[in-house]
Amino acid sequence: MGVGHYENFPVASLLLPPRLREPVGIIYRFARTADDFADEGNDPPEARLRKLDDYRRQLETPLDPILRDVAKIIREHDLPVGLFGDLLDAFAQDVTKKRYADFAEVLDYCRRSANPVGRLLLHLFKRTSDSDLRSSDAICSALQLINFWQDVDIDYAKDNRVYLPQDEMARFGVTEGHLHERLCDDPWRSLMEFQVGRARSLMLSGSGLGKTLPGRIGLEIRATIQGGLRILEKIERAGYDVFRRRPRLGALDWPVLLLRAV
Repeated sequence: MGVGHYENFPVASLLLPPRLREPVGIIYRFARTADDFADEGNDPPEARLRKLDDYRRQLETPLDPILRDVAKIIREHDLPVGLFGDLLDAFAQDVTKKRYADFAEVLDYCRRSANPVGRLLLHLFKRTSDSDLRSSDAICSALQLINFWQDVDIDYAKDNRVYLPQDEMARFGVTEGHLHERLCDDPWRSLMEFQVGRARSLMLSGSGLGKTLPGRIGLEIRATIQGGLRILEKIERAGYDVFRRRPRLGALDWPVLLLRAV
């Protein structure tokens, strides 16, 4: 998943109604801890997979304090257990899969690594119509793609992981030599322009959700959408050179995001 660790998702912010901050925080801690099993430390792949398998078993019989908290919010809010299992599937895939043949494979990963977070939030909000779920999936997949593109350099250097679709790299004339040499030339800029444009279109296709959800919940979603779009703007302003400096949100961005969200 990269070092972003769900930073592009809403995480129990002050915009949320107070009653929802605790369960959202628990979902985040579960996702971040399991993501760390896959990405952090020096454990060999077998040990990482064992930790994730243990977490999966504890979804049924929790012993770990985090899993006990997960079981609590599952009971209290009638959350689908399978969505937590989908997250664990994605983290396990990160241990074993380092390349993606095409965009369909990338989207399938997003379906399990990102979309469950949004769907769990909608279950907390009691807004689970088909249209709401589709919009949430679009937003969350877009956020995951944005995280990929801001972390292209880090994922390759740290984990030898490339989320850029292999067929699209070939189409634009980009090789792994670009990643190894941290080369931002015309082919690289063209490829990243395409990826940024597609992520933006996907995000905007789900943006209506922020207007249909009521009050502070809708504002939280709108702020999250604007955060993702802001990172895409930063990638563009950097000339798609994500090697020199990782595009990320800073303190000065938040007033802009809130103004746009309102």
